[in-house]
Amino acid sequence: MKKRMLSLLLALGMGLSLAACGETETTDVPSKAPAGDGSWAVYWYLCGSDLESNYGCATTDLNELLEVQLPENVTVVIETGGAAEWQNDQVDASKLQRWVYTSDGLELVDEQDTADMGDAQTLQDFLEFASENYPADKTAVTFWNHGGGSVSGAAFDELHDYDSLDLTELYQAFNAVWPADKENPSLELVGFDTCLMATVDVAATFQNFAKYLVASEETEPGNGWLYSGWAGALAENPAMEGQELGTVICDTYYEGCQEAGTEDQTTLSLTDLTQLTPLLDAYEAFGQEALTVAAQDPAFFAELGRAAAKSENYGGNTREQGFTNMVDLGDLARKSSDLLDSAQAVTDALSDCVLYQVGGIYRAQASGLSCYYSYNGDTDDLDAYTRVGTGQAFKSLYTYELTGQLDESEVQDLPGIQELQNVVTLKDMNWDDAPLDLNDDGNAVLTLGSQANDVLASIGFSLMYVDEENDQMLYLGTDNDMTADWDNGVFYDNFRGVWGAIDGHIVYMELSYEGDDYNLYSVPILLNDEEYNLQVAYNFTDEAWSILGAAKGLDADSGMASKELRLLEAGDKITTIWMAASYSGDDDFEMYTAEELTVTDSTGFGEAELPDGSYAMVFEMWDAMGNDAYSDAVTFDCENGEIWTTVYE
Repeated sequence: MKKRMLSLLLALGMGLSLAACGETETTDVPSKAPAGDGSWAVYWYLCGSDLESNYGCATTDLNELLEVQLPENVTVVIETGGAAEWQNDQVDASKLQRWVYTSDGLELVDEQDTADMGDAQTLQDFLEFASENYPADKTAVTFWNHGGGSVSGAAFDELHDYDSLDLTELYQAFNAVWPADKENPSLELVGFDTCLMATVDVAATFQNFAKYLVASEETEPGNGWLYSGWAGALAENPAMEGQELGTVICDTYYEGCQEAGTEDQTTLSLTDLTQLTPLLDAYEAFGQEALTVAAQDPAFFAELGRAAAKSENYGGNTREQGFTNMVDLGDLARKSSDLLDSAQAVTDALSDCVLYQVGGIYRAQASGLSCYYSYNGDTDDLDAYTRVGTGQAFKSLYTYELTGQLDESEVQDLPGIQELQNVVTLKDMNWDDAPLDLNDDGNAVLTLGSQANDVLASIGFSLMYVDEENDQMLYLGTDNDMTADWDNGVFYDNFRGVWGAIDGHIVYMELSYEGDDYNLYSVPILLNDEEYNLQVAYNFTDEAWSILGAAKGLDADSGMASKELRLLEAGDKITTIWMAASYSGDDDFEMYTAEELTVTDSTGFGEAELPDGSYAMVFEMWDAMGNDAYSDAVTFDCENGEIWTTVYE
């Protein structure tokens, strides 16, 4: 990534001024802007985190901003902090620093002792400083950092154990500066140049403070928003309103991603928060109908789980990448429309309040806002969500799903429900080591019966290489290339003797999204000795594989999603990673490095014929509560392109 240092801007005449400041010294400014004067102020909360200390991403975006010559009626107020090191000579990592960029250039106007940028008070102090000293006719507040979705929030401070601002803290800070007023919000726009923050819960948080929200459902690549693009457009036309600015932010972001080659999985949307209430009402009714149906027949959880498994979801949601538990709200509604009559009202309301969005070819189902869905069945994560999420119905739905219980008052509010039924899970089914059969075509067949439709949210398979002579098993990963008869609970393998490979080198890969038009896979690798997950897509229309880039995945402790999408470059060293265990023992699979290869201009991903040897496949079953079960194994002996299949009685 090209990093132009702020110091170079002096030579370019950009007017960088580093005033000598005391702890609370500020530049004299008007107490308020004349009403209706057409002025704009952007308050930029720039928490650099490891994105700056490791990659200089914040410095890059500062430099993009400084390419723009602002007019007299546009001001950008910036607070920097939250990074162990800044990749320029001006920003002091040991301080919270406040900068103002105007038609006269960039000036340091205030310094404070370092403080946690993931704390509500730190944000409140900055917003008070900016609004009191640099008011304007129209105001936007933007956040720059990592994001983690509805539960984890944004602005992860590297200096304070990656503490972040959750939605409660964001509301608290904004409400202290601009008292909540849904009918007459103080701000034109709130924006998140972060991952995963275009959620219905984030929108509900800010509808009391701003007219518009700009954020991404999916993780953002490291290039982020294009500041020279949208700030340049604002400089040329300060008369624009928040809707037009939000549209420009989306368009220039996508243009920047196209230029960087990171556009395939991008999302960015503009939501009209003044039109959000009908969506929140429809979302609550959607959840309430789901809860009522589930209380009548808990088998509904499996049906909803299958809809969620097929819905576009963001941030990974696999064991390798971690679980954000964020799913596209519109896609979930569409895919459950045959289950719930209220789904249509959700899609209608979304189309009314999401005014504009951009997205890549592998995010074609994005509706602009995501919502929480408990993919992994983690009750701690759900508890955290219940504290910050909007509405009540879906919180109750997932509580009933994961615990089998509800408060007595919640049960009484459900029409026609006297008491809750027991929720049947995989733990109740005794399907571990379920036997397999062979059909006349040589396919392994798992027969579970009609109960599978009431219990399973998803089914796939795991593939292993078996070396009995050397007492070793290699776990190659998961896929869903199989035929499913859900009505009768019968499942057939479609094993073809091939597996995913980088330049012909077989890899461990994990299915991360199963769609109608494409599948997405995660491939753990070492890239130049750093741990990454290679993002790979298979397009059913083109019958082609493609490498989208490499990402770090979700931080297990903080819930922080990686913002860096690393494109492969010629000369990069890739070390493939496999998972191994003994054949005879009960030890768990552990990762180990396998082969090293060098990336070339023609490096690609595709299917490779499996080497001669023995392979074991097990059908892997999941329920909606995150429980799993594994069938008995079917063995494939591959030799010279021929496959012999064996199941054991």
